[in-house]
Amino acid sequence: MPRPDHLQFGALVHGSGGHIAGWRHPRANPDGELDIDFHVRLARTLEDAGFAALFVADVVAIWGHQLDSLHRTTRADYLEPITLLAALSQRTSRIGLVATATTSYNEPYHLARKFASLDHISGGRTGWNVVTSVVPLEAQNFGRAEHFSHEERYERAAEFVDVVKGLWDSYAEDALLRDKAAGRYFRRDGRRAIDHHGKHFDVAGPLNLARPPQGHPVLFQAGASATGRAFAARYGEVIFTSPVSTEAAVTYRRQLDAAVTAAGRDPGDVRVWPLLTPIVADTDAEAAAILADLGSLIHDDVLRRLVQDNFGDEDFSDLDLDEPLPDFGEDTNRSQSRRAGLLALARGERLTLRQLALRFSARADTAGSAATVADRIAEVWATGAVDGFNVSFPYLPEQADRFTAEVLPILAERGLFRPPPDGTLRQRLGLPYPTRQGPR
Repeated sequence: MPRPDHLQFGALVHGSGGHIAGWRHPRANPDGELDIDFHVRLARTLEDAGFAALFVADVVAIWGHQLDSLHRTTRADYLEPITLLAALSQRTSRIGLVATATTSYNEPYHLARKFASLDHISGGRTGWNVVTSVVPLEAQNFGRAEHFSHEERYERAAEFVDVVKGLWDSYAEDALLRDKAAGRYFRRDGRRAIDHHGKHFDVAGPLNLARPPQGHPVLFQAGASATGRAFAARYGEVIFTSPVSTEAAVTYRRQLDAAVTAAGRDPGDVRVWPLLTPIVADTDAEAAAILADLGSLIHDDVLRRLVQDNFGDEDFSDLDLDEPLPDFGEDTNRSQSRRAGLLALARGERLTLRQLALRFSARADTAGSAATVADRIAEVWATGAVDGFNVSFPYLPEQADRFTAEVLPILAERGLFRPPPDGTLRQRLGLPYPTRQGPR
């Protein structure tokens, strides 16, 4: 299928904002994490502005166990995503609803049923962000002493997704007759069991639910390691990325297209949305001041743990924040791409641990007036390497309000953005309807 000819936007939604200290900003709502009315207002703002989807991330554990930093963040207090999105589905009508769910600490039948249910409830607006879990603490909540290895996580994930897609195909589209006169609820030849027996799962099926309105909810993915990229090429339909430069974005897209083709898929059936963390203000100087203010609100303990938690497998307790990062290796059982990116940034610019943490917490190249932010978006779009952006607002609701009211109209005036058409999430993104496998 052809790629979109206009920008698409999704929003990575955090209750009080995506910046680690965003909840402390004077114009942030620190109660936003659990406030359903706040979530509804935000969802409607994004929907009315033409966002294609909103996305709720998740970790099935408290994010970190070091109380010195944890008690200074919102990382111990967040709603379960599918439950939240089910509520939002009844208060919105067009925006896509995407939830993170891990293949490491779930079972395929559970997730197939939950996402199919949400797709029916929302009228075909559901997406699943497939993750394998990068936080080892999750293992201890599910009866495991240790986290799965990196390779094992992705091996399990591939089988997991295959099983889920098979379960979504349990019934043909016309299998549910609901024929009162004949006394037949469904066609016997229109359903199938999957009878899957693999290395990680044994699942008989079928799913106890009609095929989702979209055929399959849209699959989102963010794998960036070599193994993660191969997984994304095989399964991903919308790929979240975090390139460190425009050149990196172009290289990633070229490599991804080649990998998608090698996997037997059409690169036109994949959307790439890099992360965008805008700060919109009246002037560039004011935006820079807001960014600096946010940095000043991060306690030293949080700065240290912010890098450690994303770096993985190291103890930063005794490191001096104002000294360069030690010469660590690149191996980790957590996010390999994130560790490699942090190492490259620290080494390339000889950053101290404090400078690295502040750089990682926010992206200054998207801070500025509405025109400056629009210029930056247009610059990346012009490369042809992206189809849109996954927007994380540093604090809420102000930054979402300003981005939708000030930046999007500029992009629309330039002919770069228009709200997507009504329909299912697949239709809004221009993605193909999946062919059902099995008896018709």
